[in-house]
Amino acid sequence: MSEPHGSYAHQKKKLMDRLGRIEGQIKGITRMIDDEKYCIDVLTQISAVRAALDKVALVVLEDHVHGCIQGAVTSDEGKAKIDELLEVMERFVALRR
Repeated sequence: MSEPHGSYAHQKKKLMDRLGRIEGQIKGITRMIDDEKYCIDVLTQISAVRAALDKVALVVLEDHVHGCIQGAVTSDEGKAKIDELLEVMERFVALRR
């Protein structure tokens, strides 16, 4: 078995639990669409899923900064890791517009 690469590995169970709940929310939205529920109710649930995914992303981001980035800054990989992080953050923010 290989060594985990994510600095978030110590929170894997917590993240998996959150993602399981999000999966349930997505299935609920699917049922709502199938049942032709009120548009505002569907949009409210979509908003809740987005917020839940954002929380997962923030946990991963925080661990990345405190793990991968912090370690890279003390080595020769610091600039490359920071550039990589900024690129990902730019995509992340662009998706939210």
